[in-house]
Amino acid sequence: MESQSNAKTALITGAASGIGQELARLFAKDGYQLILVDKNQEGLDTLASHFQNQYGTLTTLIAKDLADPNAPQEIYDQTKGQSIDVLVNDAGFGIYGLFASETDLEQEKQIVQVNAVALMHLTKLYLKDMVSRDAGKVLLLGSEVSVAPSPMQAVYGATKAFIKSFGESVRSELKGSDSKVTITVLMPGATNTNFFKTAGAAHVKGADPQRTANPADVAKAGYDALMAGKDHVVAGWMNKARVAMAHVLPDPWVAASARSDMMPKEEAERQQRQRMIVLGVAAAVIGGIWLLTRSNSSALPTISAYDKARYKYKAGKGKRSAHKALASATASVKGAYDTVKENLEDALA
Repeated sequence: MESQSNAKTALITGAASGIGQELARLFAKDGYQLILVDKNQEGLDTLASHFQNQYGTLTTLIAKDLADPNAPQEIYDQTKGQSIDVLVNDAGFGIYGLFASETDLEQEKQIVQVNAVALMHLTKLYLKDMVSRDAGKVLLLGSEVSVAPSPMQAVYGATKAFIKSFGESVRSELKGSDSKVTITVLMPGATNTNFFKTAGAAHVKGADPQRTANPADVAKAGYDALMAGKDHVVAGWMNKARVAMAHVLPDPWVAASARSDMMPKEEAERQQRQRMIVLGVAAAVIGGIWLLTRSNSSALPTISAYDKARYKYKAGKGKRSAHKALASATASVKGAYDTVKENLEDALA
């Protein structure tokens, strides 16, 4: 058993799985006492037992659903008398679908409650105590979509934008009052957790395990940034590039890219096959044209007028096939392009 204690306490929401679980593991390994919050009692019990056996961690478990507006105050009341040195607001979820016609309003209200309202409420309660002691750290789980549109997860993306703005704003207020309390926003991209399954989006391209980050790596990036007192951290170099591009590219372009990631895998594979067909047909057409242009070369055999006409006919037929395949393969992309073009023209008018 790896045992150490630094007499500090971390409260972590959404601790039973995913990034929250990996963050809890890092705090346990560094000797923190833990207060773990999640609606999954069984998951909390398993985690507490593991930490006790491996690290000798003293753990308090609070089974609460943050979709309940009373939960933050109840959590605070239950922990009165304990000094919370670190607050980790990790709990959150999303749902997949078209906002106008597919998603459920009651679920979306719960998303706002858990991801934004409960996060703000808990931060309000515990931050006051930290400021009075002039010591403490807060970690907020944002996302790369904190700075970019998030089609097919519109409400989820909006809550993550709130978290980034909220965190940066309160951090500035703390710095302005010379407080030693820090707030850090962790901004991961797609991560290999239960998020996509819970959101009903396990079938989309962006949920492919080969395209998603390891939650342990994401947690480590957030933990290190929190301990260093950084304002935010984007986990993963590819996500850093995407966030950087989101700051400079027009929002419609960024939204179109995000929408592509939320495309069903089967549709993405179908479009890839169509692109390969287009490339194959195009190569055949180009080869035919090259032969025609070289037909008068002395290095090649003489081609009869009949053969020339036949080659021209085949090239024309191939060209028409390529146009037809290209139109089918790019129908959805063309719609996004037209929208971007229209928005850019409006912006430059």
